[in-house]
Amino acid sequence: MKHLIFAISILTLVGCKDGKNQENAKKTDAIEQTTDATEDRHHDHASNLYDNSWTVDIEMNKGAKWKANIETTVGVEKMQALLKTQTTTSLEEYHQLANKLNEDKNSLIQNCTMKGPSHDNLHIWLMPLIDKIGALSEAKTVEEASKLKHSIEENINAYSDYFE
Repeated sequence: MKHLIFAISILTLVGCKDGKNQENAKKTDAIEQTTDATEDRHHDHASNLYDNSWTVDIEMNKGAKWKANIETTVGVEKMQALLKTQTTTSLEEYHQLANKLNEDKNSLIQNCTMKGPSHDNLHIWLMPLIDKIGALSEAKTVEEASKLKHSIEENINAYSDYFE
């Protein structure tokens, strides 16, 4: 009888430990999955900073370009000119470029009077640009800043593909 009670006690202890181990394993798996999902989202966001995947979402106006207000177009032209004239050889110069682009972008937004579908499509073009300018202002290396500047140039230059 003592052996039976002893055996049951051992099985109970081992069973409880296995249950705790399984519970801990489940928690660890959940944490790893959450971490993986967060890293995937961060990677997706980071990779979108360097590409122009927004072009998949933007639409033409029945095959034609959207009409933009003159202030918006002038704001885009100011950013294009800034990209051509601003020297960017150091990280500090890239950050200065980001600050100036941010000022021009803010002015563009304040002076925009577009409404309806043209305005909606302008936002499809503009939102990634806002993210890219923000990332440029926080770039940690010249290499990263250079990639972002190139992506910003592509984004800004694509404006004329969709708006007039």
